[in-house]
Amino acid sequence: MASLGREHQRLGQISERARLLEKMDTELAESRELASLDDAEMAAEAEREVERLEAAIAQAELELKPLLLPPDPLHDRNAIVEIRAGTGGDEAALFAADLLRMYTRYIERHGGWRIETISHSDAALGGIKEAIFKVSGAAAFGELRFESGVHRVQRVPATEAQGRIHTSAATVAVLPEAEEIDLKIEDKDLRIDVFRSSGPGGQSVNTTDSAVRITHLPSGLVVSQQDQKSQLQNKLKAMEVLRSRLLDLKVAEQEAERSRMRKSQVSTGDRSAKIRTYNYPQSRVTDHRIGFTTHDLDGVMDGKLDALMDALRVADVEEKLQDGGGG
Repeated sequence: MASLGREHQRLGQISERARLLEKMDTELAESRELASLDDAEMAAEAEREVERLEAAIAQAELELKPLLLPPDPLHDRNAIVEIRAGTGGDEAALFAADLLRMYTRYIERHGGWRIETISHSDAALGGIKEAIFKVSGAAAFGELRFESGVHRVQRVPATEAQGRIHTSAATVAVLPEAEEIDLKIEDKDLRIDVFRSSGPGGQSVNTTDSAVRITHLPSGLVVSQQDQKSQLQNKLKAMEVLRSRLLDLKVAEQEAERSRMRKSQVSTGDRSAKIRTYNYPQSRVTDHRIGFTTHDLDGVMDGKLDALMDALRVADVEEKLQDGGGG
């Protein structure tokens, strides 16, 4: 029902704009006819109406085109977001923590979205080694998918006494939440190990074998989970992440098989690609895929990502239209 409801809403938007276009086309034909009359005053009025209608029709066609693209079946899924410190030691871990705060603030501002921590691994000086969380809400994956890739920061680290600018990086992976029907995981393909949790925790966390490590033997993917209190909770969380990673792998393989691979990283979300630079000395954020630059670094780091997200979405639509509808 939910799937049919979304499809009905999408088709409703198309038919509404199509009806509007048809109405304006009829009015345009009538106005052009009036513009050719001998009555100068009426002809001048009709000419103005022709100009208004031509502009309105062009705008309506612009709004209709993206709606005619085949919908991405994963667009409306919840998202699993993974942030990891990359090259740069403690500074990379601090930057990963900054990215986590940036996305948390963006999600809090986004009406109707919820964030749920799956796992969190702290590093020195308030940084993080890794954070995995789920974003639930309408089109969470569709909105956040363009964040996948290498995020690079250029700034003077708090640990740098000489005041030199360092370059560090963190990686972001955005995966669609997998549903049971997406792929079948056989029990025989899994190896499940239990072990004792490490690090800070409640009285039961460090004293029992509650942590879980699941290895998917065919793909070699390994997921560990120790943030929950019970072994069962950790197993359920680990399976949730494993399913999403396997679905992501499946989608990536399907995209690689397409005869017309897109050149830009906007649609594919290639996580090996350096997608964005955050330059603190110049208060500049540049997205390298679309050449978008803003000098509101403080705003971006506080989760004000709407201008960036809108620019990426527009670039993706334009690219799909040029590519003949997305292949």
